Amino acid sequence: MPALNTIPLDKLVRLIGVPKGPAIIDVQIDEDFALDPRLIPGAIRRSHKTVTQWAPEFRGRSAVVVCQKGLKLSQGVAAWLRHEGAAQAEALEGGALAWAAAGLPMVPEANLPPRDAQGRTVWVTRARPKVDRIACPWLIRRFVDPNAVFLFVAPSEVQAVAEKFAATPFDIEAEGVFWSHRGELCTFDVMVEEFGLGSLDALQHLASIVRGADTARPDLAPEAAGLLAASLGLSRMFDEDLEQLEAGMLLYDAFYRWCRDATNETHNWTSHKPPKSAAFKAGARS
Repeated sequence: MPALNTIPLDKLVRLIGVPKGPAIIDVQIDEDFALDPRLIPGAIRRSHKTVTQWAPEFRGRSAVVVCQKGLKLSQGVAAWLRHEGAAQAEALEGGALAWAAAGLPMVPEANLPPRDAQGRTVWVTRARPKVDRIACPWLIRRFVDPNAVFLFVAPSEVQAVAEKFAATPFDIEAEGVFWSHRGELCTFDVMVEEFGLGSLDALQHLASIVRGADTARPDLAPEAAGLLAASLGLSRMFDEDLEQLEAGMLLYDAFYRWCRDATNETHNWTSHKPPKSAAFKAGARS
């Protein structure tokens, strides 16, 4: 039975990547984090020393606090969050050490782009997104940086905007761009692997669907054609790229939950017909 105001590993795993999941706050001291500089997917780094300053951000929200061992730092910060009005604040049982020991996915800090003054990663890509340029922001916001900023600009200006605004370019064909297609892999595939998320079967399944839709390979997954159709439909519905991104977040939330929870579920309309009564059956025979 979990201790009071704590959350076990297996429960947190199920909450990661879903839109209404808790904020995950890593409060390890720098010396502890340096021993294994990886983050639980979706976690943000904050200092326990300044909790009174940033705790109000989480008023009315649910949060999970992570320290190295799940002891004083996470317990104390979670208590401060509850004091400041968090809807729920729990410490992760066993902390980051237990998570790593269980072989659960972790995002290497070294693979994350530089952050801005507000602690956000900033990304830039071509305007008028279709598949990869919606799928990648979804992945980043759900599993890497929930506060990530995305800039959509004219294709010819992506690299210049990246330089002038300290943004990281993605999904463009240009020399030196790290986050882009590699061989038969699309940018979404690359991000899943580089962010240490390849052990999540649901994301691997989703990656095959995204790759099929993005690279004209519907043979890779039966769902690829449907994703492409929905993506092209969204691109016609929205003139503003950020509005399209917000709508696309829901689309990928649904595909992810299907990959994770419902791949074996089928829908048969005839199964919803009410069974014939015994009297009806008898009358039919007479």
